[in-house]
Amino acid sequence: MINITLPDGSVRQYPKGVTGLEIATSISEGLARNVLAVKVNGSVWDLSRPIEEDASVQLLTWNDDLGKNTFWHSSAHLLAEALEELYPGIKFGIGPPVENGFYYDVDLGEGKTFSQDDFAKVEQKMLELARAKNEYKRQEVSKADAIQYFTEKGDQYKLDLLQDLEEGTITFYTQGNFVDLCRGPHIPNTGFIKAAKLMNVAGAYWRGDEKSKQLTRIYAITFPKQKELTEYLERLEEAKKRDHRKLGKELELFAFSEKVGMGLPLWLPKGTLLRERLEQFMRKAQVKAGYQPVVTPHIGSKELYVTSGHYEKYGADSFQPIKTPNENEEFLLKPMNCPHHCEIYKTRPRSYKELPVRFAEFGTVYRYEQSGELHGLTRVRGFTQDDAHIFCRPDQVKEEFIKVIDLVLYVFKALGFEDYTAQVSLRDPENKAKYIGSDENWEKAESAIIEAAAEKGLTTVTELGEAAFYGPKLDFMVRDALGRKWQLGTIQVDYNLPERFQLEYIGADNAKHRPVMIHRAPFGSLERFVAVLIEHCGGNFPLWLSPEQFAILPISEKYQDFAQQVYDQLQQNDIRGFVDNRDEKIGRKIRDAEVSKVPYMLIVGEKEQENGVVSVRKHGEGDLGTMTVDEFIATFQSKIAEMLNN
Repeated sequence: MINITLPDGSVRQYPKGVTGLEIATSISEGLARNVLAVKVNGSVWDLSRPIEEDASVQLLTWNDDLGKNTFWHSSAHLLAEALEELYPGIKFGIGPPVENGFYYDVDLGEGKTFSQDDFAKVEQKMLELARAKNEYKRQEVSKADAIQYFTEKGDQYKLDLLQDLEEGTITFYTQGNFVDLCRGPHIPNTGFIKAAKLMNVAGAYWRGDEKSKQLTRIYAITFPKQKELTEYLERLEEAKKRDHRKLGKELELFAFSEKVGMGLPLWLPKGTLLRERLEQFMRKAQVKAGYQPVVTPHIGSKELYVTSGHYEKYGADSFQPIKTPNENEEFLLKPMNCPHHCEIYKTRPRSYKELPVRFAEFGTVYRYEQSGELHGLTRVRGFTQDDAHIFCRPDQVKEEFIKVIDLVLYVFKALGFEDYTAQVSLRDPENKAKYIGSDENWEKAESAIIEAAAEKGLTTVTELGEAAFYGPKLDFMVRDALGRKWQLGTIQVDYNLPERFQLEYIGADNAKHRPVMIHRAPFGSLERFVAVLIEHCGGNFPLWLSPEQFAILPISEKYQDFAQQVYDQLQQNDIRGFVDNRDEKIGRKIRDAEVSKVPYMLIVGEKEQENGVVSVRKHGEGDLGTMTVDEFIATFQSKIAEMLNN
């Protein structure tokens, strides 16, 4: 017998060799019908794979992210099977799950193309094959047999993948007539897949190498119920309406210019107001939390980034060095703010009594993204981080980390992000060469993050291999109004940069000690944060953040002077807006203000002027009646205070 520990901490005994499906069946028939895979000691397995020793086990369903990943990975094999039946001789690259669905890179053969006109027949073939309920069967094979199989099949891409695999690690998966090189895991059979939709087709170079052949990448998504596919497609339609690129243009927030350069956004006046309001909000919170503002240059000596390790890790993805007339003098556009902040820390001796020291900067950085990866504000080449670095004693790390968590949660609350998970991003224990620093420092840093998240009662997931190269981090994964997941806000513990820059403080023992560095950016990139915020709220920004909080709409030019008096009074109370003095009918002015998503419309005419009031309309809600300007200001300010919890 072996002991199986379930997520609730309970322990059950089963015969050695028990499978995940048998464990699910012992709990309930309903669970057994819905379980897709099993997580055993942190690794996801097929439900049919025997468990030979004591283990911690989690049964994965469609409601688990890892369950969805397994479902979509299996669906990629189903797509490949359908394509092989419809396009004999097709060759296959890779077919991984992605955040929403999966893709498969395929080589259709010389002169053959694939377009949206082909989607329907592939979808039909996928569902036809799914109804056969063919099992996904795992088979361990020798490297020689695997090479022989794909040599006979003539699939050079699988042969290329095999070169990187070691003997004893190679497995095939078979469903129906389709065989694929794959480590798994997979769902029990194809019958779980009830709805399929091909979403897009694009080109993709084999292994991302522009010198290699361009394959056809087919994106698709599947669901265990047709209803879920229908709902997903409806959400996609809503997402198109909320696309930040579309709304950014309509609301006159930002623009791009080919003459300025790809991936370099231009902030228009309204977008600049929005951005500045975010900065003011963060600056105010940072002052309360004891941060000191600093400013650093947009470039730095190449040697600075060699010292930090950024050049070694990211040099190839940076803009090319800037050479000066002086021989051997090179600068880089700043890819990170942290090395500059380390140098600020070193400007004078530090005592243990003054730690922690907290430096904050809205620092603009530059990274060379491939042109095909640029996307609106979410992927740009120049962006501004709400960056800060805390230099503290080792005994202060957890306390400071918890304070930063509090700041991140305050930001989320003020901006209406209520659904989030904290991802504990640790290094990959199997590939430590990717990281810098000692095992001892990594273990201390990882422990501090895990303990701080537990003390705050955060819902967490742990991801191995997602740490920064210099330290582990806590990433906040936020779901927006459409259920999409975004990484917003990050906190990182770093024992390594202080070592590389030889940062010191004098301790109580009068000896020199090394501080610990905490990196934090609640917004992350301002550009990306604004993009996510636009799509989350559909352009209907929180009242305190809206670039234009009111529009005063005079019924005719006779009331423009009164409208200006109202405007001046609101401006004096830091309420932003404008007077619409156009020679248009009031109905047109109201419609235009609604389209521009202005939160409040203040209509002024003869009655309003006589009584010293304004008629108030709220965007999306309609008339709120008449108020004096003082009453409107009081109502407005109380709503702002409630939102910001002041």
